[in-house]
Parts: sequence; C-alpha cells; structure tokens
Amino acid sequence: MLSRWLCLATLVFACGFIGCAGESPEAKKQRIVILTNGDHPFWNACEAGAREAAKELALADDNLELSFERADFTVKGQVDKLRQYGLATDIVALGISVYDNTNPAIAEELKKLRDSGIKVVTIDGEVDREKYRDVRFAYLGTDNIVAGEELGKATAATRPEGGKYAVFVGNKGNANAKARIEGFRNGVSDAFDEATVLNDGGKPAVAAKMVQDALDRDGDITTLVGIWAYNGPAAVQIAEQRELLDELTIVTFDAAEASVKAMEEGKLDVMVVQNPFNMGYQGVKLLKALVQDDQKVIDEMYPNYGEDDGDIYDTGLKLVVPNADSPVKKDMLRPETEFLTLPEFKAWLKKYNLKDS
Repeated sequence: MLSRWLCLATLVFACGFIGCAGESPEAKKQRIVILTNGDHPFWNACEAGAREAAKELALADDNLELSFERADFTVKGQVDKLRQYGLATDIVALGISVYDNTNPAIAEELKKLRDSGIKVVTIDGEVDREKYRDVRFAYLGTDNIVAGEELGKATAATRPEGGKYAVFVGNKGNANAKARIEGFRNGVSDAFDEATVLNDGGKPAVAAKMVQDALDRDGDITTLVGIWAYNGPAAVQIAEQRELLDELTIVTFDAAEASVKAMEEGKLDVMVVQNPFNMGYQGVKLLKALVQDDQKVIDEMYPNYGEDDGDIYDTGLKLVVPNADSPVKKDMLRPETEFLTLPEFKAWLKKYNLKDS
C-alpha cells in the first residue's frame, strides 16, 4: 500500500512540473475593457455595438476577449476601477467614458495605465484636452459642441418667439456636458435667455426635483433642455404633472426609452441622438488595432493623426422630430447630421434590436 501512495505522489509531483500527457492548458485571454461613466440604459446600445465588433472581428481567434464594465456616476467609482485595472495582468486595452474631465485623479490613473503599456482611448466622455490629452491615444464619440449647436438650432425653430430656457445635466464638470451646453448656447437664437443650469449629480432620482426647483424659481421659463439621457424624461414628467405640456418646449439629448415614448405621445419636441452602438463597435475595432499594431486600421480611422484635432473620430449624429409637420427641417442643420422623423428613427432602432440609443 505504501508503495502505491508513493507512486501516486510521484505522479502528481511530476504532473505539476511538466504537465501530464494529453493536457493542453489554454493560454489566458487578454482583455479589452470598455468602462462607462455610469449605469444608465444609454450604455446598452454601446455594449451591443462592442459585442457585435467582438464577434465580427473575431477577438477570440486572437486570444482576446471583451469586458464591458459600468461605473457609478462618481469620480471615486471610476478611480477605484482604474486602480483595479492597474493591478490586473490580463488587460491590454481600455476604452473609457471619463466621468469628470477636470479631475486629476482620473487623469493620473489613466497615465499610469498608459505608461504600463495598456492602450487607452476615450469614448463618449473626453479628458480635458488642454491638460491631459496625452494620457489617451485618441477620442471616439460625438462632437458634442456640434451636437449642442444642432439642438439649439432645432429649439429656435420650434419656438421662434424665444423665451427663457433652463438646462438640466448630471454633472456640469463632465466634458460632454460642458461641450453640449456651450454648443446649445451657440446654436439657439438671440431671442432666448438662459435662466439656469442645474446639476443633479448623476442621480436620475434628483433630476425631476431640479426641474421642479427651476420652474418654482422662475415662472418665465418656456423651454426645458435635457443634457443627459434621463433629463428629458424628468422634464416631461414635471411638465405633465403641472399641466404645462402645451406651454413648454422640451428638447433633449439621447433617445432614452422614456423619451421615445414621450415623443410618440406628443410630449417631447426634439431629440438629438448620438450613436452609442457605433461608439462601442468602433471603440473595440480601434483598441484591437492598437493592441495588434494594425496601422492600416488606425490610419483609416484617424487619417490626420498628428495634426490639430486629428485624434478625434466622430461617430455621427441624428436629430429626431415627431413627424414631417415639425417646424424643424433638414436644411436648417449641417449636412452631416442625419434628420429623421420618429417613425423613421423607430425603424432604425428595430433594425438593431434596440429600445433606446
């Protein structure tokens, strides 16, 4: 019996060092990570696009896998995630929607990841380009100033008599929020005055109260502007509760499911819609190319890299109105902006099996 145990122990010891016959241990996958700024359904379409890219580009064949992760609309939540990535040994690339572009802690963690050899790009939410541009290879997403200008022009067409507008946003320090608000100010006509810009801290539950507060403080407000996806539905909710839908103009960024429903019911005038599906798809495509040093793909996406703003990839923009009777017309917008009625937009959602965008 003793000799049997000795033989077994010897076999186990040998297997531990040289591997047993017929065993072919699979190499550990290398991860491409996409990290959002929060957990809003807006990111569902981005995840769908990222997973479509992972499938079409056959990441698995190159021993790569996609990890789509969501932060919690806080600086701490995003910094904690980045520090975890710094300790991981399997992450080779990161696409991040920066929650607060002015926060030095986020920029510092991105710099550490970049210096460790991880490929870093920003998606949807950019870093402060004046201070931290070099912590990432490039930006990929909406040109938010242009998007804001398009929403401003559409608002002016919807309400030509002008008035006072109130702006609602999750985080005024976020790069895309600042750019959208600046763009809206540029695009809306001189007949409008800005009443207030209110910040809900990235908390949809607080967003409705911000709308209540704005209307309580200033009874002359005529237009409600949603900057983040949940701000539009919050504005509709309060306007409906106060029976002000016929008096107020309500416009918003993004097409949350609730916004699509509100426009269908005649409660929302304009949606400017990004293309998060394309952000996810192109983000994975770029990160894979960076990991594999595929210069052809990189040059196709960024033909002017190295020149002013040559590190920016625009994923496109849609402007949606309820129907063809809307006072907003295609020729009021820049040629690149896709102009759609709600039925046309819903057909696009259906094509990609999406409920929002």
